[in-house]
Amino acid sequence: MTVSRVVNGQGKVRDATRERVMQAVRELGYTPNLAASALAAAQDTRIALIYTNPSSAYLRELLVGALRGATRTAAQLVIDTWDNLNAEGQRQAARTLAKSVAGAILPPPLCESKAVINELVNANVPVVAIASGRFSHDISCVRIDDFRASKEITAHVIAHGHSRIGYIKGHPNQTASARRFEGYQAALAESGIPFDAALVQQGYFTYRSGLEATEKLLSLRKPPTAIFASNDDMAAAAVSVAHRRHLDVPGDLSIVGFDDTSAATTIWPELTTIHQPVASMADSAVDILLRGIRRRDRSTRVVVDHVVAHELVKRDSVAPPAKHTER
Repeated sequence: MTVSRVVNGQGKVRDATRERVMQAVRELGYTPNLAASALAAAQDTRIALIYTNPSSAYLRELLVGALRGATRTAAQLVIDTWDNLNAEGQRQAARTLAKSVAGAILPPPLCESKAVINELVNANVPVVAIASGRFSHDISCVRIDDFRASKEITAHVIAHGHSRIGYIKGHPNQTASARRFEGYQAALAESGIPFDAALVQQGYFTYRSGLEATEKLLSLRKPPTAIFASNDDMAAAAVSVAHRRHLDVPGDLSIVGFDDTSAATTIWPELTTIHQPVASMADSAVDILLRGIRRRDRSTRVVVDHVVAHELVKRDSVAPPAKHTER
């Protein structure tokens, strides 16, 4: 311990003792092991990333960003999934987790769980939510403006001449889903296009739910000329259904997504979508969390609402509607 204090310039050590240690350092040619020092420092900054997200493409971006942030800051990152836990199981898991970590990162949909958040906050564990639709005064948040982004991409579709735009909603357990739906409605209203409930189908951010929702939309007597799916997995499913029905995308049907995950560029045609920088958001979440953990004054809780910029990415899945209206 004395040698550690001298080498790291910490604590009180008598001058005579300090000189004896430094003499030994010089004689032995000792240099500190930076990797070991980083590992030791990280013992007090063990943070958890817990996920239950059904989208593998979204999860991949999330993990890349979190690992990058943890590597840069020498934090120990604990990654776990609570996919098989019910609400009570998640609450118990959060209570156990609070005893072993200094902070937690919660992506959707866990960032919407009041029970999980309350368990962590009541245990004085700092929490950062990723991609929540709204800011909470209980925990910090890294997010985009889902309402504005959704309104922007809907307006883009309208600008191509579409007025019958189908919409596939996200999972109802996430506030981001509601904000995206509100943005879609606002863009219609701003353009003077009446809202038609028949053009809206419920999705759950999964590929399968996108298949089912698209089948219902395209089975309407007067189907939409465009579909806005509120994530890329469901938009990719919509493209698949269109191809199965021998519809040209975007000649017969325009399709747009949201998130700009790998799903947007591994299909044909590639999707016009909203780029949500998930990896960068996870990286920022690590930084915000560690700043809170390492603050000297922990008597008051500081929460941060970090809104990052989104981007409308224009690709090949949008075109003006075909002249015929019956397919």
